[in-house]
Amino acid sequence: MNWKETYTKVFLKQAGKSITELAVKEYLPLWWKNTRDKESGGLRLTDAGYEFIKEQIDLQTYEIPYPQNFELTTNTIIWMDNFINCPYYLSNRSIIVTDEKKAMELSLFSGDVRKYGLQKALTRQKKESKIG
Repeated sequence: MNWKETYTKVFLKQAGKSITELAVKEYLPLWWKNTRDKESGGLRLTDAGYEFIKEQIDLQTYEIPYPQNFELTTNTIIWMDNFINCPYYLSNRSIIVTDEKKAMELSLFSGDVRKYGLQKALTRQKKESKIG
């Protein structure tokens, strides 16, 4: 299932806009940082996507500030792309998510998305080693 396409259709419907294939193809690259089809993750919003969900459909969001002196690296962004399973937006000072449970998980790590990503990767690796 293409989650970005599904979310795009839901956002368009909530805004009272047409949900045609043409509209979806128009808005996908405007709202999502990564338009490739992924089995999970890849739900990072662009500036335009974030503005749309806040201003056009007033979607509830949760802002989790990064710790002081936190540096958002490319590696951290890639981890988040794999482990954040709801639409999210990255600002210079915080991550903004659209899922309350994900907001709570990130808050438990005091907004340190690097530690959160490491923990998720370790948990996934343990699960995979038990299966194999």
